[in-house]
Amino acid sequence: MNMETRPPAIIPDATAFETVHVKWVKHWNDGLFSFAVSRPRSFRFRSGEFVMLGMPVDGKPLVRAYSIASPSYSDELEFLSIKVDDGPLTSRLQKIRTDDQLYLGRKPTGTLVSDALLPGKRLFMLSTGTGLAPFLSIMRDPDIYERFEQAIVVHSVRRVSDLAYYDEMTAQLAGDPLVQDEALLQFHYIPTVTREDFRTNQRIDKLIDNGSLFADPVRGPSTFDPETDRIMMCGSMDMIKQFSAYFDGLGFAEGSNAKPGGYVIERAFVG
Repeated sequence: MNMETRPPAIIPDATAFETVHVKWVKHWNDGLFSFAVSRPRSFRFRSGEFVMLGMPVDGKPLVRAYSIASPSYSDELEFLSIKVDDGPLTSRLQKIRTDDQLYLGRKPTGTLVSDALLPGKRLFMLSTGTGLAPFLSIMRDPDIYERFEQAIVVHSVRRVSDLAYYDEMTAQLAGDPLVQDEALLQFHYIPTVTREDFRTNQRIDKLIDNGSLFADPVRGPSTFDPETDRIMMCGSMDMIKQFSAYFDGLGFAEGSNAKPGGYVIERAFVG
């Protein structure tokens, strides 16, 4: 997830950043790409957090908040971004190549973390577009499979080619060095495409209404249970507002780092 649609953040204090090198770039389609940068030895983060990332423009860092997509144990930092041709940052960022230099903030933070959730049995991660990014980190975190019996990623996009990481998630993280055994039994992936032919063409709210979200292989009640289900949400502001109200109505309480609850969102992306 990133904040390119908001006004640019020019941070004049370069001491708040480290210089990192681009390790690789992958373009999924004309509007979506992933990339990874070198990870400073001192850089620590919790799965689901975001960090400020950007490029030098006119001698100053032009930065945005980007959710970290790599697991917390990785030796590189991975990101998923949209491409905006007239975007202050992504118009430049989408052209990066291996070994290019970027600015990386020294202090990751965020509220979309498991520490902000109460204990539970099923963890639902609801995402639209690049809102998938923090869940790519969370789903590869061994701690998640100890805390929850099931981890369910729901990803809604407009086009089939927007289903970034589709093969990896369909294979239930086979080959992951730390969680492949747990994920085979506990991880579930529910992709849906709204504007092209695909096996699932309904928005997340419709999947909830008709029960598809709870169909096999998801095990348990065919509704959300505030006592045992926990929810993470990341994506469009409309989606976040809609489902925050929905879960409030079901008796879920929003969690935070200071007071864990039944669902969490990334407050920095909603504001």
